[in-house]
Amino acid sequence: MKNKITESEIETFAVDLLESSGYQYLYGPDIAPDSDTPERSSFEDVLLLERLQTAVRHINSALPSAVIGDAIKQIQRINSPELINNNETFHRLLTEGVKVSYQKDGRERGDLVWLVDFKNPENNDFLVCNQFTIIENDINKRPDMILFINGLPLVV
Repeated sequence: MKNKITESEIETFAVDLLESSGYQYLYGPDIAPDSDTPERSSFEDVLLLERLQTAVRHINSALPSAVIGDAIKQIQRINSPELINNNETFHRLLTEGVKVSYQKDGRERGDLVWLVDFKNPENNDFLVCNQFTIIENDINKRPDMILFINGLPLVV
């Protein structure tokens, strides 16, 4: 008689499949704020900020660093009381680019900062992370798996 597949086995299979597709794998507790190799400063943080900054700078290398920082701040400030509004705003920024303006040669310029390189997927940072703890309003959440692209949690 065949044993049932456990949740842990499914998780391991999914991680293996994603790794074979080019995702890097990290165990959530290994990058938690209280670990030896943290990738976020608080359990409330869902963005992997250093990965996001590195990837967005690489994708938008022609733009000034300060402009890229402003675009990332726009992502961090999405905070409507309505979850659907937050999701729609984030989706628009992800798919249409983040609108920015800056001074160049004494003139105001407008441009878009791209969070994901859709034309050249190899320019993106793909990460699968399991057992990633998030604490929101004193509630501990630990999804089985999160897929990050450029430090953005896009699939839970």
